[in-house]
Amino acid sequence: MTDILMPALSPTMEEGVLSKWHVKVGDSVKAGDVMAEIETDKATMEVEAVDEGEITEILVAEGTEGVKVNTPIARLKQDGETAAAAPKADAPKADTPKAEPTKADTPKAENADAEPAKAPAKAAPATKRADGARVFASPLARRLAEQAGLDLNAVTGTGPHGRIVKRDIEAAGKGGDRPATAPAMTAEPRKVQSLAQMGIPDGSYDLVPLDGMRKAIARRLTDSFRDVPHFPLTIDCDIDGLLASRVKVNALLEKDGIKVSVNDFIIKASAMALKAVPEANASYSPEGIALHHHADVAMAVAIDGGLITPIIRKAETKTLSQIATESKDLAKRARDRKLKPDEFQGGTFSVSNLGMFGIKAFASIINEPQGAIMSVGAGEPRPVVRDGQLAVATVMTVTLTCDHRVVDGAIGAKFLQVFKAMIENPVTMLA
Repeated sequence: MTDILMPALSPTMEEGVLSKWHVKVGDSVKAGDVMAEIETDKATMEVEAVDEGEITEILVAEGTEGVKVNTPIARLKQDGETAAAAPKADAPKADTPKAEPTKADTPKAENADAEPAKAPAKAAPATKRADGARVFASPLARRLAEQAGLDLNAVTGTGPHGRIVKRDIEAAGKGGDRPATAPAMTAEPRKVQSLAQMGIPDGSYDLVPLDGMRKAIARRLTDSFRDVPHFPLTIDCDIDGLLASRVKVNALLEKDGIKVSVNDFIIKASAMALKAVPEANASYSPEGIALHHHADVAMAVAIDGGLITPIIRKAETKTLSQIATESKDLAKRARDRKLKPDEFQGGTFSVSNLGMFGIKAFASIINEPQGAIMSVGAGEPRPVVRDGQLAVATVMTVTLTCDHRVVDGAIGAKFLQVFKAMIENPVTMLA
């Protein structure tokens, strides 16, 4: 018998959610067959079989959260072996508040048909619709629905493949798909000692449990802000020329169905400026400063429950149309949680743009081990002085947050000078 273990789908992964099984007990698999889907803090990944044989046991049920890396999740009988009863591995329980603890140590199943461990698994409510079809929902959505008394049968999913996600439960709670008889959407009251110590009384708030993504974001950004000596540099860019060039570029690309955004120009200009000032395209390590050969520019994308930074690899070598096509594809798959780890890990520089929200200026936290991150504000009409005369221009403020161990003030300022020149004269990016 061979134990199938919870895989480490990224270098930093410690645990994940076993969101779906594609096999059941008695199925035969061969190397390369997709067996399950695993949710990490950033993406949903398919797990493939590496050996050939028959699935004899499912040790961890669908929907189980907090499954540690290298925990046995199933067992495989290979040719010539005899199936033997073996004790189940202790799998973590789903992190759902309950009025009474369950007696079984097996995890909560996502649906009543999950092939199971022998101890009875407690099924989540509303796992099938009236027509018998399975209800697909994220673990967080299930918790919120249970806490709110919402019937998942009445909620329309907007996630990948119609899956119900957090935003769907929130929308239903505000009167979207919610049945008229459902109680008000409130999280279960829980006592939080840290809040009580700061004078916030119990019962005065609703507590939404942290999911894996939010925990990872909190940990990484806390470490970065605390451990990396950082400072901001801010500069204004006149983008009237860029906006005019964008209109012309998009007119040329219209026949191909490609539309270049302002952010695509920013990614291209950042990459070219990094190559012009290679000291800014660097990472700190105790062994020395790594000067990267290419500008792998990560772009911040807001997704349900957090943030992810898919990467445009070798961005300095790509045209605006290539960057536009790739960034659109990466952003869509990021929101669907379909990115592969190598598509959001290992960038050399980050761009975070909040201009679409009307934010004028802000400073971001460095995404280690990158040496800098650039924050982009909204382009807006502002008074400027040209040749001694007052005029109006569309101005965009950018702030570069630098890791002072790698990018000191002079290097950061030089990078911004080159970036500003390219943004204000975009033809230099097209040469």
